[in-house]
Amino acid sequence: MTPSKWPFHPRQVRKRKIEALTAGYAHSSRILVRGRQKGTTASLKALRVLAKLSRPFIDAEVFQEVMMTVLEELATDKSMDSVIASVKQVSLSARYFDGKEIKEELLSLIPLEGHTTGDVIFTKLEELFRLHSLSFERANLIVTDGAPAMVGQHRVLVSRLKEHAPQMHGLHCLIHQSVLCAKLSGALKEVMDKVMCVINLVRGRSSTQHRLFRQLVVESEEATHDDLLLHNDVRWLSKGKALDRFCALLDEVKAFLRLSKIRAAADHLALLGDEKFMSNVAFLADIFGHLNQLNLQLQGRGKTIVDMVEKLESFTRKELFESDTSTGRLLHFSTLKSQALGRVTELMVDFIKQLRANFTSRFEDYSIPKYIIAFVRNPLTVRPSGDFTSQAKQMIPSFDEAALEMELIDFQTSSLVSDALRSAESVSAFWVGSSEEYSTIKRLTFYVLTMFPSTYTCESSFSSMNAIKTHERNRLNLENCLRIKVTSLSPDIQNIATDGRCQFSH
Repeated sequence: MTPSKWPFHPRQVRKRKIEALTAGYAHSSRILVRGRQKGTTASLKALRVLAKLSRPFIDAEVFQEVMMTVLEELATDKSMDSVIASVKQVSLSARYFDGKEIKEELLSLIPLEGHTTGDVIFTKLEELFRLHSLSFERANLIVTDGAPAMVGQHRVLVSRLKEHAPQMHGLHCLIHQSVLCAKLSGALKEVMDKVMCVINLVRGRSSTQHRLFRQLVVESEEATHDDLLLHNDVRWLSKGKALDRFCALLDEVKAFLRLSKIRAAADHLALLGDEKFMSNVAFLADIFGHLNQLNLQLQGRGKTIVDMVEKLESFTRKELFESDTSTGRLLHFSTLKSQALGRVTELMVDFIKQLRANFTSRFEDYSIPKYIIAFVRNPLTVRPSGDFTSQAKQMIPSFDEAALEMELIDFQTSSLVSDALRSAESVSAFWVGSSEEYSTIKRLTFYVLTMFPSTYTCESSFSSMNAIKTHERNRLNLENCLRIKVTSLSPDIQNIATDGRCQFSH
């Protein structure tokens, strides 16, 4: 038989072998890639959990070892071997973040290595905007903490920004302002300082004194807490919390001072026996409790300027604090009523009057007309007058007043609008769901709703930064870690694992 008559020519046999090997390789590669993608996906999800908890990434190796130990212990047959092998292949050294939607998010973290003047900050912002192809013309509000570099007299950041974007408004953080309204002075500040002296003697004088006090509290059957709290002016809520804890542990503090051999203990004990002094302490604990409640209502992500103005005006109108102290009912001053037997002093009455006056004066002007804010809150209560449209024109110079007036009439007479307003979960949800037929009105409302009323996002980011970057992690890529920690967005890990480069532990 000649070679040409063989059932399979050698070339065909070789070709089929090559095709079979190629198909087998492709099949193995697909399995390997899928396995790698699953390992990468698991890696990214695990690292995201660590970043959210501000944990060091070196903990990932501990995390992996714990998983392997648990799986090996639970494995009763060979079926778990492949799972354990997959866990060993999970790489815990790579991290990704992909944000596709802009909400209330941290855009960037800008280091200031040297001076922090208004000019320096403006230059840094200008570079950032240029890097992200942004324009100052699209910024409608800058919120500051009131620092001199921000709102001082010479070459400050706000004035520099307004030179490039005249339409931009400036606002001192509403939370900061509410704290400044309650700043103590005079005799009440002296009362607060003396309370802090007592707390510092117990907690801050020595570790031995602190340990002895805590032991006394543990042995007390009536103690409702286990320790006193220190006060820090930088922290918004610490003053009220420290006073509340002090009043709650007052009997334990007195008992500790009686047993103490420190020379100042006798003076502090005599001070705590002064009825007038303790009345003022109880009053401060109550009033700062109310201020803390307001502060917590103002804090948080997603708070619009409309929401915060409403809370502030509600607190400003609470004249019941004045009547409550003047009549002696003390319905809203429980500590004063129970521990100080309701002794109302002139300092209390004057402080409440001054507090209300401070809130009224500070929040009289928000840089945004109250008429506009009221319209965003409830558009059915505002009349389509020239005052309203002129204020809108003042805020947005390119606004069409005629179109706004016509749309507003149609908007307020629509039954669908009133029904939607009643059923909406929030002001933002109502305006997002409004028809594009009212495009001019929506432009105005979104201009207001996109304004940041406070520096809460920045302040909370600083707290996260202190937890993430320590002396042991001083070379960490802080910006990426911080963005993962504070963001509310969820990255598409599956897509990242598919497109990214797979890595494996060795």
